[in-house]
Amino acid sequence: MIRASHVIFTAYGFWLPNDPRGSWSDFVRKWELLRFGPATKTNIRRSVAGATHDRAQRSQAKEQLKFPPVHFTGKQALSIANGFRWAVEQSHYSVYACAILPDHVHMVIARHDYHVEQIVRRLKQAATMRLKSDGLSPHAGSPWARNGWKVFLNTDADIRRAIHYVNDNPAKEHKPPQQWAFVTPYTAI
Repeated sequence: MIRASHVIFTAYGFWLPNDPRGSWSDFVRKWELLRFGPATKTNIRRSVAGATHDRAQRSQAKEQLKFPPVHFTGKQALSIANGFRWAVEQSHYSVYACAILPDHVHMVIARHDYHVEQIVRRLKQAATMRLKSDGLSPHAGSPWARNGWKVFLNTDADIRRAIHYVNDNPAKEHKPPQQWAFVTPYTAI
């Protein structure tokens, strides 16, 4: 039985549909990106972020996007966290871990009445609204990529491992640890 989910959702421009390391995209929507290759659909459930790839080519592809890739500042991360907090309080979500990084977010979210995809959409909407109300939106469109990744967590050990991974993620990018008011401690069920 699914008890929680580890979700990763990215800022606009972080992971392209034709990234050579793979993506979950079925097609490339933008003609200008297609010249860098077709969608690289993969069903691998482990991270491929560290796989070798041509960074220069990825940069050239990102130059073809409608907007520059989004890289959140510290002020924007605080604004995003305030949007998340509002959504968590309004919908009574239980979030066990959260890391807001410059170009993506990791969260561990307890199972809820709504599907985790709906929860992520609500979190993104709340964060976008807060960024706009704070005058910190990076551009006119959404600062988020369309979809994200999710891993269902079925056991206490799975949940604890995901929480540890999320909490350690900022250090991987040489960022300080994060503690958000909307995160609640996990207790085994």
